[in-house]
Amino acid sequence: MTAIAVANQKGGVGKTTTAISLGAALAARNVRVLLIDLDPQGNATSGLGETRDRATSVHGVLLRDAPISGAIVPTAVPGLDLLPSGTEMAGAEVELVPAMAREFRLRSALQGLSGYDVVLIDCPPSLGLLTVNALAASDEVIVPVQAEYLALEGLAQLLATIEAVRARLNQKLAVLAVLMTMVDRRNRLSLQVSEEVRRHFPELIAQTQIPRSVRLAEAPSHGKPISLYDPTSRASEAYSDLATEIAARLASRQPIALAGAVS
Repeated sequence: MTAIAVANQKGGVGKTTTAISLGAALAARNVRVLLIDLDPQGNATSGLGETRDRATSVHGVLLRDAPISGAIVPTAVPGLDLLPSGTEMAGAEVELVPAMAREFRLRSALQGLSGYDVVLIDCPPSLGLLTVNALAASDEVIVPVQAEYLALEGLAQLLATIEAVRARLNQKLAVLAVLMTMVDRRNRLSLQVSEEVRRHFPELIAQTQIPRSVRLAEAPSHGKPISLYDPTSRASEAYSDLATEIAARLASRQPIALAGAVS
């Protein structure tokens, strides 16, 4: 089982959309996926058609030692399950401060979990304890970056945080891909930013780029990933290509678990 955090401390860069859409696209390749909504806003939960008033959510798993298996729910996408966020997650950052082994609460919860090939963790737009929990529990990180110059400013800070977590909390942590999102090929700025990221991080940047898309923005309001909402859209095809690329990168590191997902 490979755990992948989808992280960027800047909001509005496509973290939740990527977590949902990539999870659905991997599931379509017979990869068994668990999506963990670690964001107190709960957008991944609502984006998959679930409510935030469930009796058990990721909050109980993190802070009440509730068994993770009892909080997981299926989604409308075969092969994609969800550990939902809940309204009580609003205070989770504060509640984690005095908790014993506070950086490792999610890692401990995931120990012994079986039945999944990939765990995707949708992180909040911050570098607080929830994101640190995700990084401490993960093997890999996908960093969505909006194709605008302001989005580049936080990338170095995030990579420094990932390096600090690797040094102090999780030596196996690695950046799997930097993903350009909301790319408008008609906009010179989008292309310039993409090239700038590629120049600085040639080994990390994903070959696939996610286009700016109205249909992709509409999909969460219908509680569906783009692959169900509009499977023929450019955005759906882009996330399908991303799933192939991510599966190939994972297969090169774990050929037995995920080799069959590359097609």
